[in-house]
Amino acid sequence: MKTMILATAFVAASALTAIAQTTPVPSTDGNTPAVATPDTKNPTAPVAGANSFTEAQAKDRIAKAGYTDVTGLKLDEKGVWQASATKDGKAVKVSLDYQGNIVAM
Repeated sequence: MKTMILATAFVAASALTAIAQTTPVPSTDGNTPAVATPDTKNPTAPVAGANSFTEAQAKDRIAKAGYTDVTGLKLDEKGVWQASATKDGKAVKVSLDYQGNIVAM
């Protein structure tokens, strides 16, 4: 009986250790605070929310991030600026959310 209890305890401890070592999955709900440091990007970016960037500010931010030929800049229904641009000679779709996160797709 003692062997059975010890075996059960060992299996339970092993399972808990395996669960504790799993990599956390980033939240996709977008209810995260604004990014506190300019060199950090929110892992769930682009985040939906009320965007206060004007079109000119959005284009300027995207250009300062190294994108050129920014065209078709539109604010979508989720509050994310969407555009086509070029970076390193490649055409990309780029997004700018209300937190200032710039994401290329």
